[in-house]
Amino acid sequence: MPTASISRKDFIRSSSLLMATGNFLSANAAGAAERKTTGDSGEIVRLKNVRLETGFIYEDNEVSATKTALFEVEIAGETIKTINSNNPGGEGIDASGLLMLPAFKEMHIHLDKTYYGQQWKANTRRNRTVKDMIALEQRIIPELLKNSTYKAEKIIELLQSKGSHFARSHVNIDPTSQLQSLYNLQKALANKKDSFEAELVAFPQHGVYYTPSASLMKEAAVIVDYIGGLDPTSIDGSVEKQMDFIIQLATDYNKGIDIHLHEGGAPGLRTVEYLIQKVNENPGLKNKTFISHCFVLANLEERKQHEISEKLADAGIGIISTIPFGSLVMPVPLLYKYGVDVRTGNDSIVDHWNTFGSGSVLQKANLAAQLYGYRTEFDLSRILKLATHNILPLDDKGNRQWPQTGDKADFVLVDASCSAEAVSRISPVRSLVHKGKIVF
Repeated sequence: MPTASISRKDFIRSSSLLMATGNFLSANAAGAAERKTTGDSGEIVRLKNVRLETGFIYEDNEVSATKTALFEVEIAGETIKTINSNNPGGEGIDASGLLMLPAFKEMHIHLDKTYYGQQWKANTRRNRTVKDMIALEQRIIPELLKNSTYKAEKIIELLQSKGSHFARSHVNIDPTSQLQSLYNLQKALANKKDSFEAELVAFPQHGVYYTPSASLMKEAAVIVDYIGGLDPTSIDGSVEKQMDFIIQLATDYNKGIDIHLHEGGAPGLRTVEYLIQKVNENPGLKNKTFISHCFVLANLEERKQHEISEKLADAGIGIISTIPFGSLVMPVPLLYKYGVDVRTGNDSIVDHWNTFGSGSVLQKANLAAQLYGYRTEFDLSRILKLATHNILPLDDKGNRQWPQTGDKADFVLVDASCSAEAVSRISPVRSLVHKGKIVF
């Protein structure tokens, strides 16, 4: 849906379309939106009947339910100006009792290469190796690039419909696409700049040295936010050679690091331990370095899982997981226990790698709840942090910590009674507001 500023003209223009999609805005909203006040930050928009969590209800010293109440929330520009007691008969846009939650963040996706937005296409063969997939990409990328800007915009719209206003996207940097995947994605993001934010990772999908990509990575480093990598042992034949290049590039250009690591066993563990060592030697990379997937952690013996989790936390290295299941279950609760920054994303949305991405990180939180046994009201409310990147309406004691006056006006309105229900039922997102604007 096109971006619609919460303002009189734009709101009146878009209100019928918003209502048609089940948006929270009621039939009288256009009239209410005309009655605005002004303040230091410009126009102030008032939402009434907004449901916020206010605390926990306890039974036998255990959280049994979540208390909520209806409030009036005023938005000034891109921030939340005030949160007041509700006046259901007063002026304002009627949120109809929908639950307000922090906007979601998609933290691992490939916006630059997809079939989404065109005809359905299933994967053609099973059990390909990463090198098999590199060979496949070398054949199909020229065709994918022809309309990659359009398809990236369609994925962004899908993410918005699922409540995400932000994404970290990996983008191919390789001899086949060179920097064209990056340029095409930049166009899509420019077209969506008022409604969506992203940070980009230069991703050597075809290896840094397996195909000659080092010079292209240096060109991309000027533009992107993170430097990526891929399975250094199996693709480039050396942990040290690939990791040293990535670390040097990140430090030279003051970028973060986010590498793909699918390798298990000794090669995977060697990469994790080497990266920990190098980040400790380069403290400017602490809290700016991530390992995506990191499947090796799933099959380590328990003692080693604890050891590596503690070292990751101490080094400020985060883990970004798609929450895989089946024979490969990541130790996410253990990572959280040690304070590792855990994030999630859909990775693929209908592409030559995978066709199961829904675009919903709330669904990822639901999957984590099922995998790790988060069934209680309290536990379900806590794992929402996987979708919001650690922003929760209530702290562990049940005190309201979000939203607060001065917070960014980035939020979703969902059809749920509380966070626990939203996670458990993957409750539908009715509206997404980004920087004070309705974007879905």
